[in-house]
Amino acid sequence: MPTTLSILITAYREPATIGRAIEAILPQIGELPADIIVICPDDETTGAASAYDSITVLRDLGQGKPAALNLGLEKATGQIIVMTDGDVFIGPGALDALLAPFADPKTGAVSGRPISLSPRDTMLGYWSRLLTDAGAHTERLLRDEAGAFMVCSGYLYAIRAGLIDHIPEDALAEDAVVSHCVGEQGYRIRYAPEATVFVKYPTTYRDWLMQRVRSAGGYVQPVIANSPLHMRSFRHEIAAGTGRALAYARNPRELVWTIILMAARLHLWLLILWRVKLRPRSLLDLWKRVETTK
Repeated sequence: MPTTLSILITAYREPATIGRAIEAILPQIGELPADIIVICPDDETTGAASAYDSITVLRDLGQGKPAALNLGLEKATGQIIVMTDGDVFIGPGALDALLAPFADPKTGAVSGRPISLSPRDTMLGYWSRLLTDAGAHTERLLRDEAGAFMVCSGYLYAIRAGLIDHIPEDALAEDAVVSHCVGEQGYRIRYAPEATVFVKYPTTYRDWLMQRVRSAGGYVQPVIANSPLHMRSFRHEIAAGTGRALAYARNPRELVWTIILMAARLHLWLLILWRVKLRPRSLLDLWKRVETTK
């Protein structure tokens, strides 16, 4: 267990959920010297977070999540830095599970496990569970067992202080950028499946595409595309993910939803090719607030 800890919570117009995020963390700190820093640009979230005496609130300029994290990294003093969001909340025991792998000095970062709060009996809810369970969870388990590189989940992860001092502010997938920077320095990235974080996923196809273009789109940006380390690509999805996805379905309706998801992923990667690679848009244009996840 590290002696000092900094927890960065990025938020934007999330006064209704920031309290739940903070209250899930506070009981897990225990005797550990820790500072919790909320970074947000709006008055509403600032007011809600400021109601907690032990919280430091920083106002960012609303220039995107990487810029907000850079502000938090400047103020963080802990030996381990935990990063999470203001519209999610961690599960019981998540902090201990996330920090345990740092006992190994070769560990540079640790990823938590997102759990979907969306219902399985809707198509978009089913997609969220398939992608988090059969997709990300299974892939990280296999990579952790093999000692292979993996990308941390931006919903909950931790890094060893001093490995990252600045995130490119045009990064669409800042969690992937941080993971690649850590891995390229020779450190191992671990997976802590008991470090759960509960997430509400989009409920409309438009919002699903909006969220996925900005997250998956980061993988075609040069800082990741040119890295010698790799985890995610359209080709890898087809090769490794198709069988897992089909096996995840429990009934004919879910099998149909799985096949529709495959078509949606093709649509997604075509949009990424156009909006991120061929005719790139700005971070603020691509990073829109996804209302149905709040």
